This record gives sequence, C-alpha cells and structure tokens, in this order.
Amino acid sequence: MEPIILASGSLRRQEFFKLLGIPFSIIPAGIDEIYPGQTNPLKITGELAKRKVEKAIQVMSKNLPKWICGADTVIALDGKIFGKAATREEAAVMLHELSGKQHKVVTSIALFNGREGKIDCRGASCTVTFATLTDEEIEWYLDTNEWQGVAGAYRIQEKAACFITKITGSPSNVAGLPIREFYAMLRDNGYPYGAKTVKKEQLTEKKNPVA
Repeated sequence: MEPIILASGSLRRQEFFKLLGIPFSIIPAGIDEIYPGQTNPLKITGELAKRKVEKAIQVMSKNLPKWICGADTVIALDGKIFGKAATREEAAVMLHELSGKQHKVVTSIALFNGREGKIDCRGASCTVTFATLTDEEIEWYLDTNEWQGVAGAYRIQEKAACFITKITGSPSNVAGLPIREFYAMLRDNGYPYGAKTVKKEQLTEKKNPVA
C-alpha cells in the first residue's frame, strides 16, 4: 500500500492507522486551531481538517506525496464548542459542564488525493452521555493528565470510559477518527485498501458462464 502522510500529532489517530495496517508518516500540522465567530461544529472541524492538510501540502510542496490526511474533533454542548483545554482549570470547567449531560462529538477528515489534486472532506457525528460526576471524580481524572491535548478534556479510550453511560454512533469517532467514514473515503478515492471492487459486468459473467 502507498504511505499516507498524517498531518496530525494525535497519538490515538496514529494508533488507528497502525490498527488498520495502513503505512504512514507524520507531519504535525502546527496550525492555530481557532474558529472566531463560528459555532457550527461540522464547519469548524471541516475547516480545521482542511487547513492541516493544506499546511502539509505547503511544507512538502517540493516533494508532494500522493496522499495526505488531516482530521479534527470538537465537542458541542448546548450551542457551545469545546476544543482542547489549555490548562487544568479550563479542563475542570469542561468536565463540570459535561457532567450528567449528553453532548455531541463531531470529527471531520480531510484527504488529499494527489492523483487528482483535490481534497475530499467528510464529517461524522455521534452523541455521548456522561454520568453525573462528583468533584472528587473530576479531580482524580485531572490528576491522570489524560485531559491534555484532546477535545472536551477527556479520552474515551482510557480512564474517561469510567464516566460514559451511553454512546450513540461510532466510538472511534469519539476517539478522533471515525473508521467507517475513513474507510469509505479511502475506497471512494481509489486508495488500495480493503476488498477489491468487483465490476457489475464481472458479476454477470460469473452468474452466466459461457458454455
């Protein structure tokens, strides 16, 4: 398979690539993840994912690869967007707000197809319900430092799983890479992964072999 440049420093996204067996190398995007005046989570993540890919294209302009992937995730609750907490105090505020409520997790993936010179961008959404957390539970979780570098200040794939009562949608989306959508994107862009596509005429030939 052809290697994909992952324009992300997310360890979890790297783990997903390893899990899928897709060869990759990393070029952290290093963009400012700001979205002034924007409250639509799908538009926010889509814009940031594309900006990460565009930054990687700029960095590698002299030796442009065939494939570059960028992704971004945010949390949405009651019209408010939660990105990454900058401090422990900010993370505590986020967890208190999420406690006992249902929120939406939105991830967008941008894939640069060098063969066609275009960027395909797609989004996925799911809902997560938190149990009501005590102050002691929040302080315990903050002590783990898992809140650092992730949207909403929690990692579902680690100790924050203790707080989740329900997920509607893709768990991998909450972790930062909706695998079903990613697979479909690779397939639709002609990346050689998964089952080979069988043409309709080939199926007809198999059903009606020549005597």
